[in-house]
Amino acid sequence: MSVPMKSGGMKSLKVIILVILSGITTGIGAFFGSVIGSISQEVIAICLALSAGAMLYVVTGELIPEANNLYNGRMSALANILGLIIGIVATRI
Repeated sequence: MSVPMKSGGMKSLKVIILVILSGITTGIGAFFGSVIGSISQEVIAICLALSAGAMLYVVTGELIPEANNLYNGRMSALANILGLIIGIVATRI
């Protein structure tokens, strides 16, 4: 996280402060996740489903189109389909 900011010309002190702030928010999120997750198994299932949906949104909205733009061809589409099939099979075993 700090390498791109430093390469972009940010001062070291500002980079350190931003990385620490990011770490603090991650810790706060982990705390609330632990509190919410300890309520019941159903709440954990709902939280995991929401996070999986968010990841699918990011992948289908950002990563797949970018891969298609970078590699003009069918290989990125085939790799996505193959990855989806492997993921389904892996969760069914």
